Parts: sequence; C-alpha cells; structure tokens
Amino acid sequence: MPIVETAHTRVSFTDLQRMPDDGRRYELYDGEMFELTSPLPVHQVVAYNVKRLIDAWIVVHGGLSLISPIDIVFSEHNVVQPDVVFFTEARRHLVDFHAVTRHGPDLVVEVLSPSTRANDRGRKMRMFARFGVPEYWIADPSAACLEVFDLQDADYQLTAAACGDDVVVSARLRGLSFQASEAFRLP
Repeated sequence: MPIVETAHTRVSFTDLQRMPDDGRRYELYDGEMFELTSPLPVHQVVAYNVKRLIDAWIVVHGGLSLISPIDIVFSEHNVVQPDVVFFTEARRHLVDFHAVTRHGPDLVVEVLSPSTRANDRGRKMRMFARFGVPEYWIADPSAACLEVFDLQDADYQLTAAACGDDVVVSARLRGLSFQASEAFRLP
C-alpha cells in the first residue's frame, strides 16, 4: 500500500492580502501561516513603554519607530508583525507610509506572551537573523527583564540582560539606555 502524504500549500503575502478581512492577524514562516492571538493588556503596556523609550532617543538622534500591528514583509513567504520596530534616520526613507514595509528594521522588539514565548525565542528570532535585522530585544513581562541581542556572523549573541534597576544598553544605537524597570512600569 503506498504512503499518502498530505500536501501543504505555501501561503504567500499576496494570498494573505486576497483573504477576506476576518479581524485576525497572521504571520508567514516560509509560507506556513500562523494566527496571532490577541495580546494581554500587560503586553501592550510594555510594548508602548519600550516604544516611548526609543522615541525619547529619536528626539535627539532621529529615526522612526512603529508599533504593531504592522507587516514586515521580508519575502513573499516570510511576513511578521513585530511588537515594535525601529529604523535609523539613515534608513527611515525605506518606510513608505502608504504601503507595506518590505525592508528589515534596524531594531525589532518582541514582548513575550505565553502563546508567543517559544516562537519569539525560536523561529521568529531565526527569521530576523536570516534577514539581517542587526538588533533584537526580547522583553519578558513575567520576569520584568529585557534581553538585547546583537547580530554577529548571521546569528544573535546576547549582549545584555537587564532586570529591575539594571540598565538596558542598545548594542547598536549609541546612547540608547534606560533602566529595565521603565519598560515594565504599569499605569
């Protein structure tokens, strides 16, 4: 008896755009589609806090930060919605305010949630490295800690882990530093 294999259809960004809007958010990993669950309020507060801290740096140094939902289309079959993205002043022109972003950011921040923890530390992190995102931060609200990763030789290296009053220092953005507790402060 022959073995029957299930055919898996690769989904493209074009396919996603053609789908009727069902109110859900999706990401593509090499054409495999994943639905994103709605984040908890703590997730949103931490993402906003990190964006606000980056924006304070932007006032002096320039650049552009954006908060999710925003599609970053690395390729037709690799599309993600990072929680916060940052483009340096020299690269902010790559963001077309009237179209999807098809260029990798200079910094990506993911806020861990129970449903995204493994993906943010695994498949998504590998995708950011593969497409050359120079710096990646992981903010963990349950531990109130923020990790900074720097892309070196096509792989991320942990350059800092900060909790509480420890100082978070960007690996690439000179002068961008703050106490980790500022990222996790709840209203």
